[in-house]
Amino acid sequence: MGMNGLLPEANYAECANGYRIHYLDEGQGEVVLFLHGSGPGASGHSNFKGNYPFLAERGYRCIVPDHIGYGFSDKPDDVDHPLSFFVECIKQTLDVAGVSKCTVVGNSLGGAIAFGLALEYPELVEKLILMAPGGLNDLPEYQAMPGMQKVFQTFSSGAAVTPEVMKDLFATGLMYNGELATDELVAERMQIMQIMNGHVMATMQIPNLVDQLPGIECPCLGFWGMDEQMMPESGLHKMVKAIPHLRTILVNECGHWVMVEHEGMFNRACLDFLEHG
Repeated sequence: MGMNGLLPEANYAECANGYRIHYLDEGQGEVVLFLHGSGPGASGHSNFKGNYPFLAERGYRCIVPDHIGYGFSDKPDDVDHPLSFFVECIKQTLDVAGVSKCTVVGNSLGGAIAFGLALEYPELVEKLILMAPGGLNDLPEYQAMPGMQKVFQTFSSGAAVTPEVMKDLFATGLMYNGELATDELVAERMQIMQIMNGHVMATMQIPNLVDQLPGIECPCLGFWGMDEQMMPESGLHKMVKAIPHLRTILVNECGHWVMVEHEGMFNRACLDFLEHG
């Protein structure tokens, strides 16, 4: 990765469904799959650059895909994007990468996709790590959240998304500590914004999965920032009540991105859960 903050480009899975999914593949050992969240200019590396190298250095094989419609992955503008499509693309990427068992780390949209994988392929998902996952509320409840309103306004206004607008969105909508909305982060997101189309955001359909979550039988670790602006806090209680084998860490002075805002704590907790969970 150069000094210009540009994103690393690594592997492409030619999926059985005909789409190409980009993914990073670092380290050797048991597999940890990192599933990023949604939003303008989102990609796997930008979400998890402070996390996957930590685990790769400690004996884990880290696979960090870009979801369909995001990062360097294909961006079809002629198909809808239900949860099942995201799940299918990740499963087929793992097939290409030769992965039959993994721990899945998912935040936001990636958390909903992690739920989808665990429910559809229980033999694949050995453990789940969830950070304010999607799929816990109905759409109107999400739309009422101030951070979410900011994301939708940013996208639907038709105005060009400038670095200043991007920085404000992260500093005020996704983080408790706005100083972590660095120029590098904004540059990474702007790079992907140039190649993104709005279709994925417009056609994403993530169902309310709460009724299905008691069926998740693997060990789970949850994180929830108490200054969350994106996800309704009712989702936290639904998650805790619905998932049988779950321990949740509530993080004060933290918004939607616990893995960015509390990187060291998050990494250590994940490692402990991988080793002893």
